[in-house]
Amino acid sequence: MSDEKKPTVHLFTDGACSGNPGPGGWGLIMRHPATGKEAERSGAEKSTTNNRMELMAVIEGLKMLSKPSIVELYSDSQYVLKGLKEWIHSWKRRGWKTADKKPVKNVELWKQLDELANKHDLRTHWIRGHDGHPENERADQLAVQARESIV
Repeated sequence: MSDEKKPTVHLFTDGACSGNPGPGGWGLIMRHPATGKEAERSGAEKSTTNNRMELMAVIEGLKMLSKPSIVELYSDSQYVLKGLKEWIHSWKRRGWKTADKKPVKNVELWKQLDELANKHDLRTHWIRGHDGHPENERADQLAVQARESIV
């Protein structure tokens, strides 16, 4: 499908963890600029890490899409964004090993994210966390609420 026919969505994600590992939550906002529709989702795990929650937010957002889309992904997670743009290609070439030949952490989530991302035109944007960005603040609030719901 050409980009002209793909819908554009804005995906704002965040993860939160109390302790690392500890109880954690993820939150997301999916916005469809052409229609004005917006959805929020969140989830939690009893024992997890902040990085896993950051990954889960993006995975769950991409799962919401029923057809190939242009996805403008906004995240404050360098781990997720650098992983998607830089590291994942090398990890795959090395059989999901890091440069020092160790297994990639969270490999099952990275594989799932890679599969989902390949269905879309994913464009990443880093935003500074806890800096007053309205959607980042809301995604963080959703993640914290989800985390606190299981504590």
